[in-house]
Amino acid sequence: MSGNACRTSQKEVLMPWSNQSGGGGPWKGGGNNGGPWGGGNNNGPWGGGPNRGGGGTPPDLEELLKRTQDRMKNVLPGGGGGLGLIGVLIVIGVVVIGWLATGFYVVDEGEVGVELVLGEVADQTPPGLNYNWPYPIGEVYRPQVELQRETTVGVDETVSAAGAVRARDVPEESLMLTGDENIVDVGFKVLWRIKNTREGINDFLFNIQDPSSTVKAVAESAMREVVGASNIDSILTENRVSIQNDVDSLMQKTLDAYQAGIEVAEVQMQRVDPPAQVIDAFRDVQAARADQERIRNEAEAYANRIVPEARGESARVLEAANGYREQTIAEATGQSQRFTKIYDQYKNAPDVTRERMYLETLEKVLGANNKIIIDSDSSGSGVLPFLPLNDLNGRGNASSARTGGN
Repeated sequence: MSGNACRTSQKEVLMPWSNQSGGGGPWKGGGNNGGPWGGGNNNGPWGGGPNRGGGGTPPDLEELLKRTQDRMKNVLPGGGGGLGLIGVLIVIGVVVIGWLATGFYVVDEGEVGVELVLGEVADQTPPGLNYNWPYPIGEVYRPQVELQRETTVGVDETVSAAGAVRARDVPEESLMLTGDENIVDVGFKVLWRIKNTREGINDFLFNIQDPSSTVKAVAESAMREVVGASNIDSILTENRVSIQNDVDSLMQKTLDAYQAGIEVAEVQMQRVDPPAQVIDAFRDVQAARADQERIRNEAEAYANRIVPEARGESARVLEAANGYREQTIAEATGQSQRFTKIYDQYKNAPDVTRERMYLETLEKVLGANNKIIIDSDSSGSGVLPFLPLNDLNGRGNASSARTGGN
């Protein structure tokens, strides 16, 4: 609007169709600035106004609609009013169909599709081609539920371009205080996966923001608690399996309390050493303890071999003594019974019994000796010759044995 229009009075402003010369209201036809419908040089965006001669009547609405329709013909495809509307509808339909087509998605093997509609979980889908409302109405997450993930604590592992794995110690994570107030350097690895249940998958997606950092923090906390309740000797030697199991149980309990949807598969202790400043002294102590254990095992093996032998020998001697005792008792019992029976016979016939006992005694005494028989009644030398049949039989058996029985 011109400067003259700015200086018009309140009455002139309230009367835009007044036919004042030089005023130039918004519908006035005269002047260079004839308003949007005026007949001046600047006729507004739609060309000349409804009263090009500068009349002061209001614009014609039908003419205004016609001009608007003409302008739309140039903008919209089709060249006509009805055909332009159809083109608009076609364009809108193509856009809508394209938008709806973006709702198709593919779930790979080992994944589960989690569909969200207006920010709320609607369904979980198996592997394959599925459909959900497109963004921003719908959204799909595809977590890998069968993938076993790995988190290291106390060790920073990097893979070089050649594929070699390099491990770097992280003291702020690995140095821990034991129950007997010693320091130990522990590096370990945690294997974990997403719980393959509906609740577990939803918890993993929406209850924790950074799963790897959460698992690492929980693992470090659990290991420090277990190590803090153990002695350094048991940690460095024979108690590693028990520590791994305790850390596994404590981590799972903590993650379940967080509703993290994470399942701990295994805890592997990779390195358990004293601090680098005293590791040589600790290794000497470990070597001495290993020698002590070896010597103890050798002593136990020797004892396990000697003790059974000694026990067997003592059992043999004891059995021999028991046998000798039983034999002596039996012989004494038999002798006493024999003496009693002989005494009974002696009371019945003393002379006969005495003569019998005399002859039996001579048989025992003279039976094993060489004998010379002397006949006191003979007139010669008194030596009675006899044929030693027992000696002859003994010589004959010996010569048969020497000649092979011929």
